[in-house]
Amino acid sequence: MILIGGDAGMHAVLTTLYAGASGITATATTGVWEKERTAVVVAGEDLTLLTAPASTTTWKVVGGWWPSLKKPAALGRYPRFVVALGIDARPNKSLKGARADTLQIAGMDGKGGGGILGVARDTWVALPGGGKGKINSAWSRAGGPAQVQALKSLTRLPIEGYVATGFSGFRGIVNEWGGIPISIPKAIRGSASGVRLKAGSQVLNGTSALAYARERKALADGDFGRSRHQGDLMLAIAIKAKLAGVGSIPKALTIVSKYSETNLTAAQVLTFAAATYRLSPRAVGHAVVKGATPTIAGQSVVIPDAKSKAAMLAFRDGRL
Repeated sequence: MILIGGDAGMHAVLTTLYAGASGITATATTGVWEKERTAVVVAGEDLTLLTAPASTTTWKVVGGWWPSLKKPAALGRYPRFVVALGIDARPNKSLKGARADTLQIAGMDGKGGGGILGVARDTWVALPGGGKGKINSAWSRAGGPAQVQALKSLTRLPIEGYVATGFSGFRGIVNEWGGIPISIPKAIRGSASGVRLKAGSQVLNGTSALAYARERKALADGDFGRSRHQGDLMLAIAIKAKLAGVGSIPKALTIVSKYSETNLTAAQVLTFAAATYRLSPRAVGHAVVKGATPTIAGQSVVIPDAKSKAAMLAFRDGRL
């Protein structure tokens, strides 16, 4: 086997995987997720995903697909769900004690379908530890695990884990990644965020992407519209990643890892990211949990309506 971009440990693992095959040329790209090394190896139509402890060359195959070997794809057990959280921590401030104002659940059914479900930050739910409150307050109570538990209780989705970032972290991810290409259907002029975005195709930098994700007062449907915009950004990110090719995954994950907090392992995030390349764009839906907005305990809250409950139920197979 000829391996471009890998090391001796990776070559040994791949030689074992392709035992008996000849004329194999593979290209590896590597990165870092938390304290683990990651690698994507492409050989023709084959893809191999590997991880290794930091500062070692002890690689382990954690997933991929291998049509040349007539092996089935291995990208986790479906349906799969992870949640992206945007924490309202101001620049240079800790995420601890802040609130999760962006809650976007990404799911896949393993058959080419998927979806993104946005949850409004004011959704009234039972909170981990007792009592009820706005769903975004779960983060301030006990961080990511509590936020995931609150979302599980609301949606009944088996969410694997989370990736969370604050304001400055989100800007850093977008800027280091080279911006987010997106098409905006209607110009936005927000008085609160100061966002000024024209209609049409454009590339958002970190500052404008953050403003687009946070603006709600300029939108007719307020926080529901903001959640929709956040989902639109996630779809735009997925499209950019797909166009960049599966070999770009390690670099993208390295950037995200630098600016975020997560409880997902390298194997989990690597197989989830690779699986998005097998989605059919027309089979990926987008919904936002909406509902009535009564006042409870002196707060304006959201009580999910029948349509939102139906969307959460439909999403349990990983597809909207």
